[in-house]
Amino acid sequence: MCGFVGGTNPDWNYEAAMQEIAHRGPDASALHRGDVIQVGFRRLAIIDLADEANQPMFSADRSVWTVFNGEIYGFIELRKQLEKLGFVFRTRSDTEVLLNAYLEWGDQFIDHVDGMFAIAIWDSRVRRLKLFRDRPGIKPLYYFHSGREFAFASELKAIETLVGPERLSVDPTALYDFLSYRYVPAPKTLYQQCRKLPPAHSLEFDPQSGALSTPKAYWHVPVASAPPPIGVDRAAEQLRALISESVSEQMVSDVPLGFFLSGGIDSSVVVAEAAAKRQGLATFSIGFDSDEVSETPYARKVAGLFQTKHHERILSPESAQSLLPRLKGWFDEPFADESAMPTYLVSQMARENVTVVLTGDGGDEVFGGYRTYPRFERYERLPSWPEFMNRATYRLRRPFPRRHVISRVVGLLELSFSSGPGLWGRIMGGMPAAEKADYRAQFEIPTDYDDWWHFREHWRNDLPLRTRLQLLDFHTFLPGLVLTKVDRTSMAVSLEARVPLLARRIIEFSFSLSEQTRYHQGQLKGLLKTAYRGVLPDDVLDRRKKGFGIPRYYLKDLDGGKPIQEHVLQSLYL
Repeated sequence: MCGFVGGTNPDWNYEAAMQEIAHRGPDASALHRGDVIQVGFRRLAIIDLADEANQPMFSADRSVWTVFNGEIYGFIELRKQLEKLGFVFRTRSDTEVLLNAYLEWGDQFIDHVDGMFAIAIWDSRVRRLKLFRDRPGIKPLYYFHSGREFAFASELKAIETLVGPERLSVDPTALYDFLSYRYVPAPKTLYQQCRKLPPAHSLEFDPQSGALSTPKAYWHVPVASAPPPIGVDRAAEQLRALISESVSEQMVSDVPLGFFLSGGIDSSVVVAEAAAKRQGLATFSIGFDSDEVSETPYARKVAGLFQTKHHERILSPESAQSLLPRLKGWFDEPFADESAMPTYLVSQMARENVTVVLTGDGGDEVFGGYRTYPRFERYERLPSWPEFMNRATYRLRRPFPRRHVISRVVGLLELSFSSGPGLWGRIMGGMPAAEKADYRAQFEIPTDYDDWWHFREHWRNDLPLRTRLQLLDFHTFLPGLVLTKVDRTSMAVSLEARVPLLARRIIEFSFSLSEQTRYHQGQLKGLLKTAYRGVLPDDVLDRRKKGFGIPRYYLKDLDGGKPIQEHVLQSLYL
């Protein structure tokens, strides 16, 4: 896990930009000044701690170099394959495996690798800079383009420092979108001149002409319209094998390794598979001031079952509110997920003991675990009403606090008579158009602007409803909110967080199944529960999902109960 920053202008202050992302790589630092591209790298040493494994890493003839942030899963097997093709390795690192894979297969190397990664490759043979981002969007990759000048980095703050804040202007549509989604959706960023490379996309820059290619998708989730039949028992057996293999691959580390354990199904599954391979696991959990709103009792139960070395801390309401201003420093642009605060604290606690953790993130999107799916299903059956009715009902509830009975009843009516992406946006906590009218005027948003464009571009009416929503979450909520939160808060304390449930083979297997199999017996995560029945306690598998969000009353005094995204926008960005 590392961070990098690079660009075409030799006069930019790369040392200062590298310092902005020092938290991503405290173990080593290097700056390479090439004849065309300058690149700086900060390393968090995980695999092969020797200096020879530092980056940027060059080919033997120095015609190609790479920097990459993340980990390549199963790199040991890929290395063996490359050795059979004649490659001789001088390190044990996955970086060298990645570099040699590119030398062997060119741009098609990406089909041979799985992992969490943001990759930059300079190939002087064709005079091109090439960028790649992993399939689910686990690792971030930002870029700036202005004529012949180009910059790229692991975090937006590094680009801001590199090119100078005076050259960047805030994108008002990004602020407006943030109110809808609680994050700034890719490819947008806070700034008009900067972009995020979307997940599973590549990009190419030609420094001679200054031309930048359009981001190109190199992979799509293979959702079958008519999946072949497979028995539930057989599917459960295959799923267990895939998860076991993924956990084994991601436990490879030359530094201490542990596990986030929330007490939910996903993290418990990861711990169960790891415990079958290694004793004395270190597990970490954050709780709240009451067991009624906390998952810690279940985390303790799972920790006891697998005899882990369990660590636990409590997040107080005072601590939660004190951490809110740090959202801006962690994320560099508007971000409104209150679970970032307990995630930061559990990362901080883990970093006192280990350098790498495995998490259960991604399980809800891949296996179908959100209660929002059946909720959408209920409301979608009802007729919808025109937008002018939402404006009228908003005027009715506006004088009342959000938790007032009138506001809640009217809000429920608005929800009941919504449909499609608009209904999904409201269920996901987005502010509807009527509620954003003042901001629309302030930011000069065109009247025909589509408030739900990000959901609409991934909306598949041809899919069964729950699969449609799962795929939508996979492309939006997962990379935009969940994975962004985990990356920034863990890297803020120089901790690598791995996500074994998001291995490519698991994603492709789960989405290749019929909806009936994935939701066996009509249950959320029905197949996953079947696969681990008898491995995990029934009360862990069958209990109602709580999630990792902090209790509502922790933030009840903020701005009279405004939505958290409105509080973040007004207090940190306006």
